Amino acid sequence: MSRIVIPPILKNVKQNIPFDFSSLLAIGETISTQVVTASVYSGTDAAPSNIISGSATASSGIVTQLIDTTGTNGVAGVTYELLAAVTTSAGQTLHLSGYLTITLDLP
Repeated sequence: MSRIVIPPILKNVKQNIPFDFSSLLAIGETISTQVVTASVYSGTDAAPSNIISGSATASSGIVTQLIDTTGTNGVAGVTYELLAAVTTSAGQTLHLSGYLTITLDLP
C-alpha cells in the first residue's frame, strides 16, 4: 500500500482531500468503485468516521473525499489515517493511505 502526504487542516473547516490513483492505472483503465475510511492513528476520538462527509467521488483517476471537522466532527491534535480503496475496470483493488492531523492553528 502506498502513502500520500496530507497537510494538516484546521478544526472547524470542510476540505476536499484528493487521492491520486492515476499512476497506478493502465491506459484506458478507470475507477469503478471508491470508498474512503478514517481511523485514529494517534490521539483519542471515539468516532473517527464522523470526519468523513458524504461519499467519495472519482474523476480521471483521482478520488476525492470531503473531510468535515466542524462541530463535534474531529478532534484537534488527533492524527487520523485516511484509507482510500478502489476497484478498477480491470478488476484491480488498489489502496492509498495518508495521515491527517487536525490543528487549532496551522504551524
